[in-house]
Amino acid sequence: MFCPVEIVCQHVLSCKDGGWSAQGLEMLVGKIPYLQAVNGSTVMLPCTYASCIGIRNLYFNWQFNDNGTMVKLVDASVRKDGMEPSMVEVYRERVEFIGGGIKNNVSILLWNITFEDAGLYTCFGRNPKEKGRNHSGIFTLDVVPELIVVDNTLAILIASAVGGSIAALMGFMLVKNFTIFVLAKIEEKNKECLVSSSGIDNTENGLSGSKAESKPTPKKK
Repeated sequence: MFCPVEIVCQHVLSCKDGGWSAQGLEMLVGKIPYLQAVNGSTVMLPCTYASCIGIRNLYFNWQFNDNGTMVKLVDASVRKDGMEPSMVEVYRERVEFIGGGIKNNVSILLWNITFEDAGLYTCFGRNPKEKGRNHSGIFTLDVVPELIVVDNTLAILIASAVGGSIAALMGFMLVKNFTIFVLAKIEEKNKECLVSSSGIDNTENGLSGSKAESKPTPKKK
């Protein structure tokens, strides 16, 4: 088997039987395929499809794993790229198909969820261009009585303490630097005063380096 060139196609390519086989379809259920929701609320299960080779008569459906039995919720088809889903069928109450309107969107809504709705949901797709290959994405729904509020008090106290310590340290450094600056200025001023005073004393007392005034000798009468 020999594959002479590498074909670049997002997510997909395998070398098979001496040629290239593109497997471009993906069913995407989000970066975080998990949701925790309160009993009685309405939730959206996201799913979009993407293919680097294009689609033709794409078939897709949503299924729910009910204790090991796959129960179909919705199915439909998309004739070709850019077209809205057609022949949409909904097979279960409280389920609404909201795909369409947004490119490649095949998401659904679950209304008034119950604890029995918790579990795994599969968004399935098959593109005839890929010779019957199947693709799917799995989304997990967790139903709870109420959402748990996380107590961040300790984290807030720690953050406040650390922030206060840093602020106090910065304040201490500022005061220290200012004090050193003031003391240096005072010392410099004192030195100037000492030099000035020394020059004045030397002049008045006729010390070395100073000029004393000469007084004339009084005349005898």
